[in-house]
Amino acid sequence: MKVIPVIDILNGVAVHAVKGNRKEYKPLKSVLSESADSQDVAKAFQKLGFAEVYLADLNAIMGNDDNFSVVKRIAKATGLQLMIDAGVNEIAKAKRLIQLGASKIVVGTETLTSIGFVEEAIRTLGPQRVVVSLDMKNGQLLSKLNPCELSDPIDVLLKLQRIGLTQAILLDLARVGSREGVAMAFLKKVLECVSLQVFVGGGVRDIDDLIKLNKLGVSGALVATALHSGKIKVKALRRDGLKLL
Repeated sequence: MKVIPVIDILNGVAVHAVKGNRKEYKPLKSVLSESADSQDVAKAFQKLGFAEVYLADLNAIMGNDDNFSVVKRIAKATGLQLMIDAGVNEIAKAKRLIQLGASKIVVGTETLTSIGFVEEAIRTLGPQRVVVSLDMKNGQLLSKLNPCELSDPIDVLLKLQRIGLTQAILLDLARVGSREGVAMAFLKKVLECVSLQVFVGGGVRDIDDLIKLNKLGVSGALVATALHSGKIKVKALRRDGLKLL
C-alpha cells in the first residue's frame, strides 16, 4: 500500500484542510516545513523519501482561478509524481496539467458533470492517468451529475468500472483533518463490490489506521494532518513495512 502525502493549495499557499469547510482553511503549520509555501512543503516530502504527492488545487475546484503556476514550480523543483485534483471536467484542462507535470489527473465527482467525460478522459489519456474521486460528505455523494446518471455511490463506481476506470479515491470530506478515523464500513462494502485500485482519503489518524487499511487491500492512503502534526513519522512507516514509493 502506498502512503501518499496531501498538499491542499489555496491562493498559492498550502493550507490545513478540515472537514471540507474551505472558507475556514488557514495556512498550514507543519512539523515538516518551516513555511506554508507549497513548493517548500513538497520539497520536504521529497526529502523524506516520498515519490508521489496528491495536490488539491482548491481554487480550481471551487471555480475561482487556479494554482497551475504553483503546480509547474513544484513539478520542476521536485520531480515528484503528482496526482492532481483541479476540478477537471474538460480534456484540454487535463492535457494542460499533464504538460505542467501531472502524472495522474483526478476527476472529482464534486465537479464532474457527466460520466461520459470520464470515458473520454480514459480513452484520450489512458486508464493509468485517470483517477475518479468519489467525493462524499456526511454520507452524501457530492456531484453535479444528471440525476439519471446519479445513483448509489457504489453503483456509480461500478458504472465507471464498466467504462474502463481502474483507479478510484474514496474521499470523505467530513473526515478530512478531523482525526476521526476512516469510514471503514463503507470502505469494506466498496472493496467487496469493485475490482478497482482503491485509495482512501479523510480521517487517517495514525500508523494503526494505515496497518488496517493495508490488511484490507487498499492500494493507497492519502494522508495530510497526521503527517504534518508528526503523529505519523516516516521511520514508523518504514518499520511497519508500508511502502512510500
